[in-house]
Amino acid sequence: MNLCDRETIRALLTRQGFHFSKALGQNFLIDPAVPADIAAASQANKTCGVLEIGPGVGCLTAELASRAERVLSIELDKKLLPVLSETMSPFANVEIIPGDALKLDLAALAAEKFPGLRPLVCANLPYNITTPVLTKLVETPCFESITVLLQKEVAQRLAAPQGSSGGGAFTLWLQYFMETEVLFDVPAAKFFPSPKVDSAVLRCVRRPRPAAEVEDEAFFFRVVRGAFLLRRKTLANSLAAALPEKGRETVQKAIEACGLPPSVRGEKLTLEDFARLAAVLAK
Repeated sequence: MNLCDRETIRALLTRQGFHFSKALGQNFLIDPAVPADIAAASQANKTCGVLEIGPGVGCLTAELASRAERVLSIELDKKLLPVLSETMSPFANVEIIPGDALKLDLAALAAEKFPGLRPLVCANLPYNITTPVLTKLVETPCFESITVLLQKEVAQRLAAPQGSSGGGAFTLWLQYFMETEVLFDVPAAKFFPSPKVDSAVLRCVRRPRPAAEVEDEAFFFRVVRGAFLLRRKTLANSLAAALPEKGRETVQKAIEACGLPPSVRGEKLTLEDFARLAAVLAK
């Protein structure tokens, strides 16, 4: 069965009585080269167990199954379960887990389902849950890498160079733990139904240690988030609003002590800059 053929997908879904849900962001790939390229980019092999979120009809799942030792796919939409039961029947190493990935204990699942294997993540993520899913995956340290298909604009933002205007607080949070890279674009025409925007594949590889050395991680990220609280304002104004207990004068002196321009904006700082600034502010 060609799981990337539009008419095959249409017939399959009709046979199973399935209807697309806009709320769940369901868009299925219709170019077989794309899931093959995504699976290859994940670098999955027989030493790996791969977690997939939102398998759809299973086109990426099948590609992962041909490479990895085991594939665990989490599907929220119960109406897709009979579809996946049909399409994944040829793959003995694939298991479909009904449920919400944001509510499941992913570390426990990986430990149970991938004994002796290296846990990876590879998925075509629904646009509307990108940030919470990535957050949960990064906070599950057993996953060595995360290869995901995202909205192109989001992927570019998450891989933006530190100190550039392309990123934000979540970009820096992600890059603190992971090395990020946009691998290739996927035009909207490669999906059924076709979304309004293009997509891109983002690969995140866990760093052996965080990208900056900090003493108080919670306060460090409070400073990072605070720097983007008032994005169009200077760093001093934004941090003064985010850290009212410090006061604007203290914030301004800390910025100057770090050798940063008085009128610098938060987007111009790297993780190392924020580490120095947080250390000074903490004192």
